Amino acid sequence: MTEAFIGLGSNVGDRLAYLRAAVSALRELGPVRVSRVYETEPVGPPQARFLNAVAALETELRPRELFDELKRIESQLGRITRERWGPREIDLDLLLHGEESVDEPDLVVPHPAMTVRAFVLVPLGDVLPGATLPGGQMLGDVLRTLETAGVCAFADADVFANQDEVHRKR
Repeated sequence: MTEAFIGLGSNVGDRLAYLRAAVSALRELGPVRVSRVYETEPVGPPQARFLNAVAALETELRPRELFDELKRIESQLGRITRERWGPREIDLDLLLHGEESVDEPDLVVPHPAMTVRAFVLVPLGDVLPGATLPGGQMLGDVLRTLETAGVCAFADADVFANQDEVHRKR
């Protein structure tokens, strides 16, 4: 089993419902731990604020297989492709997959922009405190260099707790 870390984001419709649905779908792939949910400023064109979280998934899937599953989940949840960095019903980014590195045209792991995005690193710190990031930097050290004022706690990880009970009863 490998621990993979997935960034979740939504800024269209019922943002929290999209995150919950994505976490539920991830649980079909393996055990999941989820960060708190944060409301964040968008990157890209003018648009609504995002809800972001990070999920830690125990998986036997290889990076490409997991990436394909993430794209399937996005499609299943109704993601509409608009413009790059535009509004999204749900966005699932493969941030880390154990110690593995992948460099393909449509998949790069570790995620190449994760170390410059507070909306990724703040929730990552919830599920992987004290992490050493790709390149050997400590998560806390990198966070001190980023503007984090726009990353505001929205809901605790317990927003997924009822869902955990439902999932265990299946």
